Amino acid sequence: MLSRVIWGARLSLYVGLASVVVGITLGALWGVATAYLGGISDLGSQRVVDSLMALPPIILALALMAALGQSVTNVILALIILLTPTAARTVRAVALGIAAAPYIEAARAAGGSQWRIISRHLIPNCLASYIVLLTTNVSYAIVVEASLSFIGAGAPPDEPSWGGMLTAGVQAIETAPWMVFFPGLAISLAVFGLNLLGDSIRDVTDPRLRGGLG
Repeated sequence: MLSRVIWGARLSLYVGLASVVVGITLGALWGVATAYLGGISDLGSQRVVDSLMALPPIILALALMAALGQSVTNVILALIILLTPTAARTVRAVALGIAAAPYIEAARAAGGSQWRIISRHLIPNCLASYIVLLTTNVSYAIVVEASLSFIGAGAPPDEPSWGGMLTAGVQAIETAPWMVFFPGLAISLAVFGLNLLGDSIRDVTDPRLRGGLG
């Protein structure tokens, strides 16, 4: 049980980190680019985001896993599709405020190209929001992966995952309750620790949340 819980941490963290890094990065670039370009590109992209976010996350993840098949790689792909529109919506809201700043107008007046302004001014100033999204969504990805594995739609049975261990433990909960307790405790501690990390990074990167001296 101990070895499977430890090895399951490897799988859960791998799925969480890989899906979050790719999904949040794609969503952040999408949100920054459409916020600056505006017009039809922004309007069309937001309708796509609205369509994806209108579906319940678990239902969308189940549909994607049913279409893609049961494997760790497909779980990562499903999570990327879940995380990208959320990141695009959040970073777009931050980028819209930055795009209206005077230094962006000055860079545009100085003859800076669109992609130079995006890469040199917009993206660096959205970095704090990007980092917070990374840290706060890893725990979300771990929970979704565990939920998919619990119902048999996530990692294959031969891969020791926390969700799959919970499924096996439920079948023997009367005779061996520790088979449910320890995987559940591992999920809770991982999510709790990652949420604390995300809150701490948000406090550090947002000047409005820093404590003053008086």
